[in-house]
Amino acid sequence: MRPLFGWRGCMSTNSISYWFRKFVGIQNLSGKLLTFTIQILKHDWPARWRSFIPDLVSAAKTSETICENCMAILKLLSEEVFDFSRGEMTQQKIKELKQSLNSEFQLIHELCLYVLSASQRTELVRATLSTLHAFLSWIPLGYIFESPLLETLLKFFPVPSYRNLTLQCLTEVAALSFGEYYNVQYVKMYTIFMVQLQTILPPTTNIPEAYAHGSGEEQAFIQNLALFFTSFYKSHIRVLETTQENTTALLLGLEYLINISYVDDTEVFKVCLDYWNSLVLELFEAHHNLDNPAAAASMMGLQMPLLPGMVDGLGSQLMQRRQLYAGPMSKLRMLMICRMAKPEEVLIVEDENGNIVRETMKDNDVLVQYKIMRETLIYLSHLDHEDTEKQMLKKLSKQLSGEDWTWNNLNTLCWAIGSISGSMMEEQENRFLVMVIRDLLNLCEITKGKDNKAVIASNIMYVVGQYPRFLRAHWKFLKTVVNKLFEFMHETHPGVQDMACDTFLKIVQKCKRKFVIVQVGENEPFVSELLSGLPTTVADLEPHQIHTFYESVGHMIQAESDPQKRDEYLQRLMELPNQKWAEIIGQARLSVDFLKDQEVIRTVLNILQTNTSVASSLGTYFLPQISLIFLDMLNVYRMYSELISNSIAEGGPFASKTSYVKLLRSVKRETLKLIETFLDKAEDQPQIGKQFVPPMMDPVLGDYARNLPDARESEVLSLFATIINKYKGAMIEDVPRIFEAVFQCTLEMITKNFEDYPEHRLKFFSLLRAIATHCFPALIRLSSQQLKLVMDSIIWAFRHTERNIAETGLNLLLEMLKNFQNSEFCNQFYRTYFLTIEQEIFAVLTDTFHKPGFKLHVLVLQHLFCLVETGLLTEPLWDVTTVPYPYPSNAIFVREYTIKLLSTSFPNMTAAEVTQFVNGLFESRNDLSTFKNHIRDFLVQSKEFSAQDNKDLYAEEAAAQRERERQRMLSIPGLIAPNEIQDEMLDS
Repeated sequence: MRPLFGWRGCMSTNSISYWFRKFVGIQNLSGKLLTFTIQILKHDWPARWRSFIPDLVSAAKTSETICENCMAILKLLSEEVFDFSRGEMTQQKIKELKQSLNSEFQLIHELCLYVLSASQRTELVRATLSTLHAFLSWIPLGYIFESPLLETLLKFFPVPSYRNLTLQCLTEVAALSFGEYYNVQYVKMYTIFMVQLQTILPPTTNIPEAYAHGSGEEQAFIQNLALFFTSFYKSHIRVLETTQENTTALLLGLEYLINISYVDDTEVFKVCLDYWNSLVLELFEAHHNLDNPAAAASMMGLQMPLLPGMVDGLGSQLMQRRQLYAGPMSKLRMLMICRMAKPEEVLIVEDENGNIVRETMKDNDVLVQYKIMRETLIYLSHLDHEDTEKQMLKKLSKQLSGEDWTWNNLNTLCWAIGSISGSMMEEQENRFLVMVIRDLLNLCEITKGKDNKAVIASNIMYVVGQYPRFLRAHWKFLKTVVNKLFEFMHETHPGVQDMACDTFLKIVQKCKRKFVIVQVGENEPFVSELLSGLPTTVADLEPHQIHTFYESVGHMIQAESDPQKRDEYLQRLMELPNQKWAEIIGQARLSVDFLKDQEVIRTVLNILQTNTSVASSLGTYFLPQISLIFLDMLNVYRMYSELISNSIAEGGPFASKTSYVKLLRSVKRETLKLIETFLDKAEDQPQIGKQFVPPMMDPVLGDYARNLPDARESEVLSLFATIINKYKGAMIEDVPRIFEAVFQCTLEMITKNFEDYPEHRLKFFSLLRAIATHCFPALIRLSSQQLKLVMDSIIWAFRHTERNIAETGLNLLLEMLKNFQNSEFCNQFYRTYFLTIEQEIFAVLTDTFHKPGFKLHVLVLQHLFCLVETGLLTEPLWDVTTVPYPYPSNAIFVREYTIKLLSTSFPNMTAAEVTQFVNGLFESRNDLSTFKNHIRDFLVQSKEFSAQDNKDLYAEEAAAQRERERQRMLSIPGLIAPNEIQDEMLDS
């Protein structure tokens, strides 16, 4: 190998051809040698590049071995220059190499055609096809369509040893799209291909079975076939819709692709699904735009204005096209039904051993696949609702008869039924669902076996949970379904109870009003009946399932408009936990040590969690219940806090990690969470604040201040942020007390580094923001030293690399800037902090670590530059003791200061470039969009940002695009699931 590495320095121009001929003559030329050759060519020989291709082609003609090596070098050359060189070579150099290769490609083209027509050596022909494959995506089109190349490739397609490589070449050609110029050649290529394919793979072949039992080469052929069809159809399907002969070949190809889509291989299915989704979307949009001729014309690629007579013709064309695809679309519906991916709500799955178990981990790939399949099936449903319904009901009847019964078949069918919720007209949906739910309930009755029943139960729960509109309109079905869920709550098979409770909550949220009115044929509202049997219903549930159940009933009670009935229902609902709570408090009054028992602590925690669940759904109407337990709850909080402090004082920091202390802290956190949930959900009633806030001051705030850092609960910070956000200015008098209890001690905890006490960080700045927003006068009363602490903590927050903390800090800063601008202390504040804020904001704006905060950085800078031009700041921002001459205005000073600041930060930029940027900031300050674009352009052009992923700088535009997409989806019935829509017709 030594001479090879001496090549670079010792080789003269005249010796290149000699050395190269010897080099390419090596038998079985290794990959490393090939790569080394290409690296030399790319980087060391730009001037000799043009002689390289002729030398290579000339060498290739001397023997088949050398020719094979030359083909390998050419293939690697194309890959290196166009696939792997991003980041290694400049775009200009790649462009030069590509142009050079283009100009020399005629020699390569002639060599390839010569080899394919003359060589009998299999390895050489394969190497040539492989080389062609590497070049086909970028060479001039004339070499493909105005030469015998396509015809030659199609001759090799039937030959087994060349089939896959040829198919890859044809796929590259199929993926090219350059207008209609070569349509005739594409039709001819496709027609010949389909004739040959029917000989190689007869249309009657069971492709999934053949794939399952095939060799690696045969499986690769099916994969390549999927890529060919999808590539060709994406770019050229319109050409095949023109004549009877072409449409026959098109429909045959679609039949092949549908059969390939049944292959049990994830990657093959992804390729097919991606195409089916795009085709069905195109057909749906054309169908959807029948009333909008201009949009329909655009879909069909017609750019000219439509005359009145053309509109009818266009409508006829669209109907004919829809009719053309009716057969394949019907088969595609069955494919989507048979292969539907598992939705997120389904918790019961079949494991690798064939057992029915509770899912332990979500598969994100499956969820993405479900989303695409669901969307595809909804478009298919809109194209033909009748066919969709017919196919689903027919498949369901086969489940009942046992003809088609398997877990997987029932699962995919029910997932498909659930996925099209909202896509049908209400009358059709009602008729369809009556039959589906009836058949599923019958299937559950007649099927034996615990696993079978668990699978059916899972599917019933999933389907009914997807159709709230149907359930609202059919009380008897709703009642039957809910009672069935209560049955499932006693079924101990893994996952069934969880899914029953989750489905019950989902249904109640969408149908809650139905449960609190007396329905026809009933003696009392369902909620009353439910409360009478509640102990029996929840008897077999785990604590977390009971919490979900109680939250559901809370939603029902919240829908009751009669206050007296509502309070009665709440009292009946909370009877069990209140009874247990009263027992515990009674025992504690006899002996406080009773509360120290771990089982008692767990029971207290469970009772509090149950209360929190009901508070979250009941809101203001939870007042009678929380009033009942509030003071006792604070006493328990105080006692457990003392136990925690004593344990940590005695056992050191490690004591906070013991299970006993963790359990005690869980009770404290749940207490805070319960109070916060209630106050947050309660309507804005000042008397509630007056009733609950004062008693908390010492047990909660005082406890926080007194405790060791490791024993302080971050939930205290979020609770008081919620209180201030809720009661706003009414809390001004309490802010100094809050400030005194939490500010200094929390800052000491979180400013030592960026890692410790992560929960305290975000909640601390959320509390500060609430104070700045609603109780700003309280901040003005702070001493200058205390205000400096606040400002330092804000700067520290937006420097943080944790996105939530940085954003909270920036939002807080904006609140402070606006409030101080409108206050009597405007000059004093900005004289102290203007330059510091500007410097710090530019630091995070340009350091590449804080890109997600770009929008807020821009808003802060815009505020500063607008303010300095308004004349509101009447006192100089510069230090009059150190600056020898006064500036004409603060605006001129800030402009000069900013130029100096950025010139120091960006030494690679000229003074003129920086000055131009700063002048642009001042000129565009009153137009946020222009101002933002000006800053973004500056960043993208800078050296630090140019080589990075800058998508965060365009986050606003991306969010706007997502919102447009959501509005589009909302306009198509079913595309956003009914459960995801916050509608106003829940109780209609």
